[in-house]
Amino acid sequence: MDLRSTPQEQRFRARVTEFLGEQLPPGWPGYGALAPEARASFLLDWRRTLREQRLLGVSWPAEYGGGGLGLAEQAVLVEEFARAGVPTHPHPNDTFGLNLIGPTLLTLGTEEQRRRYLRPTLDGDIRWAQGYSEPDAGSDLFALRTRADRHGDELVLHGQKVWQTAGLTANRMFTLVRTDPDAPRSRGLSFVLLDLDQPGVDVRGIRTLTGETEFSEVFLDGARARLDDVVGGPGGGARVALALLGFERGAVGYAAAIGHRIELERLVALVRAQGLTADPLVRQDVARCWGRVHQLYCLALTALTAGLRGDPPGPESSLVKLLTAEYHQTVTDLAMRVLGPSVLAPTGPRAAEWLRPQPLGSPADSAAAWTDDYLNARARTIYGGSSEIQRDTIASRILGLPSSREA
Repeated sequence: MDLRSTPQEQRFRARVTEFLGEQLPPGWPGYGALAPEARASFLLDWRRTLREQRLLGVSWPAEYGGGGLGLAEQAVLVEEFARAGVPTHPHPNDTFGLNLIGPTLLTLGTEEQRRRYLRPTLDGDIRWAQGYSEPDAGSDLFALRTRADRHGDELVLHGQKVWQTAGLTANRMFTLVRTDPDAPRSRGLSFVLLDLDQPGVDVRGIRTLTGETEFSEVFLDGARARLDDVVGGPGGGARVALALLGFERGAVGYAAAIGHRIELERLVALVRAQGLTADPLVRQDVARCWGRVHQLYCLALTALTAGLRGDPPGPESSLVKLLTAEYHQTVTDLAMRVLGPSVLAPTGPRAAEWLRPQPLGSPADSAAAWTDDYLNARARTIYGGSSEIQRDTIASRILGLPSSREA
């Protein structure tokens, strides 16, 4: 697939290239090279600049504050920004707002919901978190127990959600709740847009292996949501939630594939710095990583092509999730082996990103950053749907085999 195949895409690429040349200083190394304080300041200013130029939500309709362009231009933006070492989503909550709930509302939301939420999300006034997982219902999405009871024109929520990425900086959460306890599993669920800044909501940070509080848990005890904040209608939550998961794995697939290319180049630089370029086992494992990264890139292009045709995200997104999660464990395992005993007392700058590959400019020889990546990668085969769940989806919905629940 040639992303520069149409004159419109070529013009947009030229516009993005010119924009980057104007905004970034000569010799810009990538935001991964910045110290934490300088990085935080840069990201704040960068988001403001992107919003002014309508480069946030570039594929959203202009009537909702977006760029009014298409998926191909969005892919061009991702590619050029990654190459330049700048983020497309500068704020921790942008991934949830711009990649997930935004496209979901554009596809399945009401016009009133789109008018109420899309522009404030682009402006940064609304910062979203995702409320799917529960303590006893992680990968089994339809086993959740958080309930929402109707009182007049409102829903009253009781329950607990857990593992909310960037939950401490969110002020809204799209969440899946049970509104009909008598209906079987998926049929009694509703997809609710919930205000977190209200009585009855308690957000608590969760400290991870890296010592950071990237995640949170949300306790709901009488929190309220309007009935017109239910997306897809009462009882339609399963359809909306699965559609959103498709956007999650499809929209970010291309960006992730490019990020893994940058990460692999960083790993090769580490191998050279450690003097292991002649080690046959290291060379073999690096080649295997290169093959997997190329595979992920081809899958991302396939998904992008399907999106350009207008196809909705499908079960193939489970394949992307599975391969990406397991690959990141493989590549960080290799980095630990290459670093050797230095991982016992890691030095160097820590990770700039916590749940994705490090951006351009991150030091290749930073044992601290590689250790952060290694620890975070342990959870990737669990969160967002475990690898076992993904394999079951691939078997039943792509290969046509019986589900493991039916076997």
